[in-house]
Amino acid sequence: MIKKIIVSLCLLVSLSALAQEGTSSPYSFYGIGDIKFKGTVDTRSMGGVSVFPDSIHLNLQNPAQFASLKLTVFGIGGTHANTKSKTETQEAKARRTAFDYLAIGIPVGKLGFGFGLIPYSSVGYKIETLSNDASPLYSRYNGIGGVNKVFLGAGYKLTKKINIGADIQYNFGTIETENLRYQTGANFIQYGTRETNISGIKGFNVNFGATYQTKLNAKQTFFSSLTYTPESELNLNNSRSIDLIQFSSGDRIIPIETLEVPVDDTTIKLPSKLAFGSGFGEVKKWLIGGEVTFLNTSVTSNRFTDIEGASFENATRYSLGGYFIPNFNSYSSYFKRITYRAGLRYENTGLVIQGKSITDTAVNLGFGLPLGGTFSKINIGLEMGKRGTTYYNLVEENYFNISVGLSLSDRWFVKRKID
Repeated sequence: MIKKIIVSLCLLVSLSALAQEGTSSPYSFYGIGDIKFKGTVDTRSMGGVSVFPDSIHLNLQNPAQFASLKLTVFGIGGTHANTKSKTETQEAKARRTAFDYLAIGIPVGKLGFGFGLIPYSSVGYKIETLSNDASPLYSRYNGIGGVNKVFLGAGYKLTKKINIGADIQYNFGTIETENLRYQTGANFIQYGTRETNISGIKGFNVNFGATYQTKLNAKQTFFSSLTYTPESELNLNNSRSIDLIQFSSGDRIIPIETLEVPVDDTTIKLPSKLAFGSGFGEVKKWLIGGEVTFLNTSVTSNRFTDIEGASFENATRYSLGGYFIPNFNSYSSYFKRITYRAGLRYENTGLVIQGKSITDTAVNLGFGLPLGGTFSKINIGLEMGKRGTTYYNLVEENYFNISVGLSLSDRWFVKRKID
């Protein structure tokens, strides 16, 4: 029954993930959009700390952790985001619900395999401006799309203490932006111009990982993790068109004339990434750890070279978090078997606008709810944070996200002994 549910979910999510609008941020205008994936729900609930090996949860940040799986695991997650954006003079609210990941991990002796689909980045913004001139100029900017990843990875238990692993990722997607301008007022006929840019995106990259763990004493264990992603490129097939438009009743837009403008195909570099972390604790009781991630985002560029006012610098992310389980084997109390998680995250995103670095700070809470007498869990994560600033007339985003993940663990590929 579980396998049938998984197959149905895979088909449903694969169809819906490619068309979703997972962000409402004006910052998604730059590069390839907001980098949305920050781990599974259980790791995000610990501030993004992914150093802990887990036999019943997927770790999609370090492929070496696939070797730690004891059961076949199916994982799926999504997030409902509530964002309040404000400048020095205005504010607005937005809500988005988006799919985060779908993956399967399979243990085979000392090996572990994993594959799945991850919406990696997202573009989704709607901005309107009206100048204060005698002949006001109305401008509207829209953007949709993003980049998705399909991946295949493997981990190998080199020794009792060391795992190594790697995965290969294929990136694909489409980003479409639209700029609309026209003058308003009683003396103006409702004509305007609309510029549409479309980029088809594709490219490969790889990710390497290693983990180490050792006993500190009879109860406590030390963990460490290292991942490295080399720099790679995404190829962009670009097109641009400019329309002369007219507004009819109900603000319906009617194209009058269309001009196809030749633009060069471009490439965008995916920055190299180095992440390392460590932690310690009592397995199935409590763990605490930290992680630091360095991204060479200074090599990042915008999709078109004629975009001004923004640049990129190297990014750094700091994460601190852990979990606590009152009594993993409790039969008398369900609440004692719940996994309670918490974490903090701070990052310089690498985006610089008008000379101001855009930072992102968040606090996380989470709960792992056991399903019956199985090893499966429903993971719930809460995230509250702030990104950006109102200085220099930029945008400050205050957000509250609710994430829900399903982790189904079972034994597959076991030959029946009784029909």
